[in-house]
Amino acid sequence: MLLGFLQPGDRLPLIREVVEDLAINPNTVAKAYRQMEQENLVTGRPGQGTFVNEQQSAAMSASTYTSLRRGLATWLRRAYAAGLDEQAVNALFTSVHQRTRNEEVA
Repeated sequence: MLLGFLQPGDRLPLIREVVEDLAINPNTVAKAYRQMEQENLVTGRPGQGTFVNEQQSAAMSASTYTSLRRGLATWLRRAYAAGLDEQAVNALFTSVHQRTRNEEVA
């Protein structure tokens, strides 16, 4: 399993590998990979895998990344403790994410 930062050209784990390592729904992983492709973060190469594209913005510092990851983990624990299931967590995150992106564009 990958921990830390991916560099341009790195291959993402296969969906099957992520599912086995994290015990999550394969559709969730496939959707995440599709979303990353739509955002031009990765490119799928038939028969080879999915690879990280060249960075389009300044790299984030390791401390910023760690802080964001910890904050998200805390949020997820609170959401699950409040009784949300995976589908509800995904829906809430997606809704807030889209609203926040729309506010930044406006």
